[in-house]
Formats: sequence, structure tokens, C-alpha cells
Amino acid sequence: MDKKRILYVEDDETLAFLTADNLENHFEVVHSNNGKEAFDLFCKDNFDLCVLDIMLPDMDGFEIATEIRKRNQEIPIIFLSAKTMKEDRIRGLKLGADDYLIKPYSIEELILKIEIFLNRSQKSVEKTIKTYQFGSFEFEPENYQLKNSEKDITLTEREAALLQLFLDNPNTVLKREKILNALWGTDDYFMGRSLDVFISRLRKIIKEETNVRIENIPRVGFKLVVE
Repeated sequence: MDKKRILYVEDDETLAFLTADNLENHFEVVHSNNGKEAFDLFCKDNFDLCVLDIMLPDMDGFEIATEIRKRNQEIPIIFLSAKTMKEDRIRGLKLGADDYLIKPYSIEELILKIEIFLNRSQKSVEKTIKTYQFGSFEFEPENYQLKNSEKDITLTEREAALLQLFLDNPNTVLKREKILNALWGTDDYFMGRSLDVFISRLRKIIKEETNVRIENIPRVGFKLVVE
């Protein structure tokens, strides 16, 4: 597995050497001792996390973080600073930093923090919105959005759940009882009437699609046909 890339910005030569040496056992580290140079590196390259000192030449850590957040809202940022005032910590966190460690810090704690934020960031990336493509439509069930070049429709929660159930089982007969239990947890008569209403609504929405239709299977259920 490729190592995660860390942008590490620190102008204290001794501290930078010791910290980078330890971090390099776990990550790929790009070190800079100058604020402006560090920001230029960020703009030109890809990083998974930033570790920023605050007191830096040409551009301080707060300024770097501000500019980073204008371009990337997700990348984790950790401040390392000798500035112990509560106001400085609050300022750093308000700028969008994920954590603020006071010097002298524990290398073990820093590595643990980095691993936690990288793991959290990775999970965020993996949690992408699931989409379905059928006919000319794109469907985002989590957002209840169904759209193509002509329409952009927000479905109701039940309509979205019904459409997702069909798309998870294309060209397959779904019994009424299965659909009712999946959407309402019951298959009683009144829910059955509601199901018919939702089927009718979905049919109207996709009626212009020549290769997609919802077929009624008498006394059994329905089938989404995708050709």
C-alpha cells in the first residue's frame, strides 16, 4: 500500500529533522521551512494531510490554513505551535484545523493523531453518494434526486425507496408482499393502495423512456424492465 503523503511545515531545523525522521517511518513526508514555499507545494502537488507550524517566514500557519481551506475543505490540518494562548487555539480551529498540538509535543501522539485523521478522511472519501444510471436518468437515492437533461425531480422518501428497490432488482418480478414489507414493514390492504399510487407516479415520471418501464404482473407484483 502506498504511504500517505504529509506536507510538514516547520522552520526549526532541529525539531523538523527529529519530527520528519519519525514521521517517515509511517508516511511519505514533504518538508518545507517556509510558509510561502509550503503553500506553493500544496497548490502544485497532492497531499493527504498537512502539519503546520504557526510562526513561519513569509506566510504564517494561519495564513496557509486559510488559503488551503479556500481550495480544499476536506484535507486534515494539524497545527503544531509554541503559542499556548487559548485564543490562538480557538483561532486555529475556527480556520478549519482538525487539531492543535502544543510544543513540546509527543511524537507518538502526533503520529496517532495523523493516523486518526487520515482514517477518518479515507472513510469520508469512500462514502460517496451511490448513483444509478437507467435510460437517460441518473438517480441518487440518498438525496432523492432523479434527473436527466430534461428533468430534475426530488422524489418523496417512499418513491425513492421504491425506485431503488426496482433498480436493485432490474428485470425481476417483485411480489407485492415483498415490496410492501420492504417499504412499510407490512403488506396490509391500505399500504397496497399506497403502493399503487407510488407506482403510478413513477410511471408518469419515466413514461418518455422507451427502454424502461414498470410492468404489472397480474396477481403477483411488478417488474422494472430495463432494455
